[in-house]
Amino acid sequence: MKRRNILAAPALMAGAAALPATAQAQPRIVTEEFMVPATDGQGEIFVRNKRPEGLAASASRTILFVHGATYPAHSAFDLPLGGLSWMDYIAGRGFDVWCMDLRGYGRSTRPAAMSQPPEANPPLMKGEQAVADIAAVAAFVRNRRSLPKLVHMGWSWGTSLMGRFAADNPGLVERLVLYAPVWLREKADGPAPTLGAYRSVTQAQARERWLAGVPEGKRDALIPPGWFEHWAGVTWASDPEGLRQNPSVLRAPNGSQSDSWEFWRADRPFYDPAKITAPTLLVVAEWDQDTPPALAVALFPRLTNSPGKRLVLLGEGTHTIMMERNRGTLFQAVQVFLEEAAA
Repeated sequence: MKRRNILAAPALMAGAAALPATAQAQPRIVTEEFMVPATDGQGEIFVRNKRPEGLAASASRTILFVHGATYPAHSAFDLPLGGLSWMDYIAGRGFDVWCMDLRGYGRSTRPAAMSQPPEANPPLMKGEQAVADIAAVAAFVRNRRSLPKLVHMGWSWGTSLMGRFAADNPGLVERLVLYAPVWLREKADGPAPTLGAYRSVTQAQARERWLAGVPEGKRDALIPPGWFEHWAGVTWASDPEGLRQNPSVLRAPNGSQSDSWEFWRADRPFYDPAKITAPTLLVVAEWDQDTPPALAVALFPRLTNSPGKRLVLLGEGTHTIMMERNRGTLFQAVQVFLEEAAA
């Protein structure tokens, strides 16, 4: 394991229109980065941590976040927009916050197959392997903080992974946050498509997908000026090989796409929600086209053993509401859930 101390700086406040107010004085925030070895010996997993200086370790205040199918965690969860990232905000509220990039994403090791034509290899980073990466990082955090369990949080495909981890390891999960949760989709009529090891996404494609489903009159105000460009610049720069192409692309492993056809579009859940025993929050925005609110509504009653479970539907936001004008509603909904246990 490699460790890098990179900064110690005060948490920043965002504009009142963007985020809920924080009444308490802002603590000094310490940031560290690590490379955690994968358990199969094939590379390392990038991990970032932010926490208030001197914070005592607590399971209810220690959170691990994992990303979705296409974009890494560090450039979304910890991207300073309007002077503040979501990770900054949670850490500023007195939490020990961790995010991780699965292998093949962001600053983690990219498999050698990602330097070959995509059709030369089968889909990379399927769910079982991704859950193994989460298990490795979660064990690292628990050992480092001497804690029996953590709060686990996932976005999009990451909710499938965190749901599986929580179902398989109920004793290791303090609370569970599923933001834009994946669940069963309409069963596919035809056979699954032939998928290569990875796919390539341009910034234009990313923006088009982001705004899909947003009413025409609401699109211009959805993302504050410069926010998409800032996020795209940081995210695409995390893939130097893709950045050299014209137009530049972000390469993303296709394991998540393979999982979709093998499980979610085949009426086969990747995990059993009834095995989750931690309090669980499902949160989704109304214009989410990738994981529409109907998926969360269908998942919610299946969390039969989750005490204090809840479902929050946010207005005027998409799958990526955490980087939009109304991101404060997401931050607030999650923070209320986290702080009720940590009080």
